[in-house]
Amino acid sequence: MGPRLMSKEDTPAAEPVHPEVISWMASVAYLVGTPAVFLFGYIVDNYGRKKALMLTSLSMAACWGLKLYSTDTWALITARAIIGLGVSGSYVVTPLYIKEISEDCIRGTLGSLVVLSQNLGNLLVYILGEYLCYQATLWICLSVPLIHLLLFPTMPETPSYLLKSGKIEEARSALAWLRCRQPTDTVVDSELQTLLLELEQTSSSKFFTTLRTLVSDRSIFRAFRITLTITLARELCGCLTVLHFASSIFSAAGGSLLLTPNQQAAVLGIVQLVGSCTASSLVERTGRKPLLGTTCLVSGVAMAVLGAWFALSAGAHAWVPVLALCLCIYCDAAGLQPVPFVVMTEMFSFQYRGTVTSIVIAFACALVSVQLRVFQPLATQVGLYLVFWLFAGVCLISTAYIVFYVPETKRRSIEEIYAEFDGKKEKDPEADVTRL
Repeated sequence: MGPRLMSKEDTPAAEPVHPEVISWMASVAYLVGTPAVFLFGYIVDNYGRKKALMLTSLSMAACWGLKLYSTDTWALITARAIIGLGVSGSYVVTPLYIKEISEDCIRGTLGSLVVLSQNLGNLLVYILGEYLCYQATLWICLSVPLIHLLLFPTMPETPSYLLKSGKIEEARSALAWLRCRQPTDTVVDSELQTLLLELEQTSSSKFFTTLRTLVSDRSIFRAFRITLTITLARELCGCLTVLHFASSIFSAAGGSLLLTPNQQAAVLGIVQLVGSCTASSLVERTGRKPLLGTTCLVSGVAMAVLGAWFALSAGAHAWVPVLALCLCIYCDAAGLQPVPFVVMTEMFSFQYRGTVTSIVIAFACALVSVQLRVFQPLATQVGLYLVFWLFAGVCLISTAYIVFYVPETKRRSIEEIYAEFDGKKEKDPEADVTRL
């Protein structure tokens, strides 16, 4: 939508939207999302996962409705701020909801579907933006949260939250429905007892009490540092920036390709979708750590090649930036985006999961808002090649961190993961790397 809004001939606004406004539109959603994740952290713990998810769809519907109402600058930026609530809420609540309704053997696959659905939406918008008018695209986007608001009330609340609220029989019924069994089935009873035991061992506490434990307990704090570091790698790999400004990057690349910039961006969306499908099939087969490390390494190499092309031969061999961007986007969707969410939910118990998720998503939103806000001005000042080399450096350094310090969490209990932390040497060199 950005190129169309900036277009002199095809803009739906009263006048072409300035690139500075486009930068604000890209970043303001994540800027608002930074404090909003703590709001959703409170809602998800006090009112339930289900109601929190309904609220995310309501904010997204409000965003698309406001864009349909007006194309003035205030409306475009306000709409993006409103959707920031939905985006941050989705990233806080959806991993929790999926983790708490899924069985251990399919948790990784279901967790990767969060990013798969996001990438499917990106591809849909790329295609709609190329072939439909602005208003038709917005009406289709509006229909998605409205359909969710109509259908999701039929879904159950998570058994873990129902147990936390003291609703044991409702939790039993929800668990039986999710497992396609009778409430009296022994499998349902066994899993319910496991959830009750986990709830007893991790009694509920206030936010700041939980935060104090996160910092004071050595194993939990190490898991927290690892989660923040792989989140840093995920957000500063450059892929999200590339997706937001894909059309502008392809325009800068030029070349003799027959595809328009929007069509080239749609190609990225297809690659992203294929990568997400790969993640869904590989995350349980290969494990979390190998998939995350490999995709981070390949993404870094692709970003380095992309930077070299812009530095040395911009205008020649126009297929090079397309291939490099596709490889980077594929790796991002196949590992860098979905795996950190899975690892995060598998390294913390029910007591800490909501708090950690809120802090991590706030941290991610802050990184992304700054990144999207400064990308276009920075690329203009120092050149695209240097920006891509910075992204490449982050990926390569992160790969080394993943290899040496990130544990494998596939089908392992929290106790097993923390026992691995405690089994290391007393001196914790990972802490020094994280502080650097």
